[in-house]
Formats: sequence, structure tokens, C-alpha cells
Amino acid sequence: MVFLLQKTLIYAIPLLIVALAGVFAERSGIINIALDGIMVFGSFIGALTVYLFQTKAWLPTDSQWLFLLAMLTSAVSGAIFSLLLSFSAINLKADQTIGGTALNLLAPAVTLFIVKVFFFQDKLEMPTVPGFVILNPDYGPVGRVFFDKAYLSTFVVIFLFILCSVLLYTTKTGLRLRSCGEHPQAASSVGINVFKMRYLGTTISGALAGLGGYVYIATVSGGTAEGTVAGMGFLALAIMIFGNWKPVGIAFGALMFGFLKCLGVVSSSIPALDQLGLPMYFYNMIPYVAVLIVLAIFSKKSRAPKAEGVPYDKGMR
Repeated sequence: MVFLLQKTLIYAIPLLIVALAGVFAERSGIINIALDGIMVFGSFIGALTVYLFQTKAWLPTDSQWLFLLAMLTSAVSGAIFSLLLSFSAINLKADQTIGGTALNLLAPAVTLFIVKVFFFQDKLEMPTVPGFVILNPDYGPVGRVFFDKAYLSTFVVIFLFILCSVLLYTTKTGLRLRSCGEHPQAASSVGINVFKMRYLGTTISGALAGLGGYVYIATVSGGTAEGTVAGMGFLALAIMIFGNWKPVGIAFGALMFGFLKCLGVVSSSIPALDQLGLPMYFYNMIPYVAVLIVLAIFSKKSRAPKAEGVPYDKGMR
């Protein structure tokens, strides 16, 4: 049971932060369907940071500082990459769904091109990954879930999730940002810069999604950047809708989908599941089938921001 909970937490953490990334963009009025592409780009830059530092021996291969640095660079790169969506949606008033889809196609193409041309490989692998694990004494079953073989990213993401949720829902900046996603004309009438707030929301969204992409490859996929994050960005979008664009609902949804996502990995370790004799591919399908079911049930009950996806025009009322 402890092993199952540990794996659930590992899979849930990137979903948690990327779903919150979607909230920041959409609460400001921008549909960020590019979460998957931003995760791919952020994961590549994070892996590239680790690769360069380890091959040049600038930091020890098991350094937690290197892990933190990779998370920082992935977040910065995700924020920069998201500016393409911001510019097209805010300045050019282009269709946001098409712009996000373009970024989803662009990110893996750019990353794989760089890996192929400059590294002569099909994918970029970090030389050493196991050093990114924190090993602590046994604190009982609950302590083992959170501390035994726990990644530093787990605590960083949980801290950022709480901090960003507080920023969005309890501060003046968060109130202004959310007002731009509900009624931008009314927000502008009281002196709020809608363009600035939407840029802020999308940039924070990009930073969190880029961070989530690197956390995913470092903790789940063995430290390999190969132009894909297994659709985790789209799962995060489903979690955002399931959680009704609110942190508590998102946290619950991330844990639920994290549990479903890890079933294929732990099925052979659970006697009840192992006796069924079902192939691992069956368990790998479950999260995506669950996405369809969740969207069918909750999409009509969910309340998206009113001005989501609508380009802001000062002349409109």
C-alpha cells in the first residue's frame, strides 16, 4: 500500500502543477491548450541543463542544487515559450485554440531538431538521475509515503502550488487577473491593464507548465527528453476542468489521475491485480478513458471564466 501511495504521489505532482498552470492562463482569459507543448519544451531545457553541467563536471552528479537549477531553467524556458501564445492571442487577437495547437506541434519539432543536429541523438538522456532522490529514515507508513525515496521536486511543487493558489485567490493582483477573465471591459473601466494581466497569467502558466514538464521526465520517465510527455498536458487540462478551475478540486483530481496513471507500473506488485493477468497496456489506457468519462460528466457542470478565449477589444461593451 505504501508503495502504491508513493507512486501515486510521484505521478500526481506534475499533473498538480500543470493543471494549476492552466488555471492561471484561463482565469486571465487565455485558453492555454499548449500546456503539453510547453511541458515538452521545459523538460528539454531542464534535461539540457543537467546534461551540460554533468558532462562538464561543474556540479556533482548527485547534487540537489543541480536538480533545483534544472527546475528553475525549465520554468524560465516555459515562461519564454508561452510568450508566443501571449503575443498571438493578445496582440494579434488570433484564435487561441489554433495558437495553442501550433505550439504543441512546434515544441517537439524544435527539441528533436536540436537534439539531432547538435547531439547526434534521437533523444537527450541525463547521464545520472538517481542522485535526485532524498533518502530519509523510516517515519512510519505516512512518513515513508512522503520522505522515503522522495524527490525534492515533490516538496517544491507542493510549496509552489500553495503559494500560487494564495496569490491567485487572496491577493489584489490575483483579483485583478481573475476579473480580466470574467469581464475585461469592466476591469479596464476601473483602471486595470487587461493586456498586462493576461500576459502575466499566461507567463506564470508557462513557467509552471515548463517546471511540470521537467519534473515529469526527472521523476517518472527516467530523465529522458524525447519530444513527448505522454499526453500529461492534456490530462492536466482535464483535471483543471474536473476541479472547476479551483485549487482544492485540482488537488483531488491530480491524486485521482495520478493513481490511475501509476496502475500500469504497480499492477505486477499488487497480488489482486496481478492475478487478473491483464496486460500493462490495459492499465495504461485507464487514465485516458477516465478523461473522456470525466469530461462527459463534469464539462456541463463546470463554470469556465466568461471571457475565456475572447480577444479583448476596448471598444466592446
